[in-house]
Amino acid sequence: MSWRHTARVGTQLFRRGGGAAQRLVGTARAAGMGSSTSPSLGSSAASPANQIQETISDNCVVIFSKTTCSYCTMAKKLFHDMNINYKVVELDMLEYGSQFQDALCKMTGERTVPRIFVNGTFIGGATDTHRLHKEGKLLPLVHQCYFKKK
Repeated sequence: MSWRHTARVGTQLFRRGGGAAQRLVGTARAAGMGSSTSPSLGSSAASPANQIQETISDNCVVIFSKTTCSYCTMAKKLFHDMNINYKVVELDMLEYGSQFQDALCKMTGERTVPRIFVNGTFIGGATDTHRLHKEGKLLPLVHQCYFKKK
């Protein structure tokens, strides 16, 4: 599959809507899935939208999540089981999490979590991500980002 085709698929998914993203709260690694809170998130002079964009730009996979959300857990488990590193932002652990969730809603058209971004593109929520994986389209999107960063 060419990178152009992969990028086109990602763009089409973005246009359909359904996903979320936010600022860095932690890194989950295949060896030890988990997250840690970043005290600087939300305390910067930058707007929530700018912080979200920066996080998405700096990471191949970003999951905007809440700790009590079963769909978020399902999405994180999928990336964990695929042995893919990802950034997770737990919105309910942030002082200004609600403002970040509002900014994500403006960006993606939905306020629900998880909001998942791969290679800078919003791909949807947990169900959308699992569907992409079953169709064999998720891994090429992730690989495209890792190749680009190297």
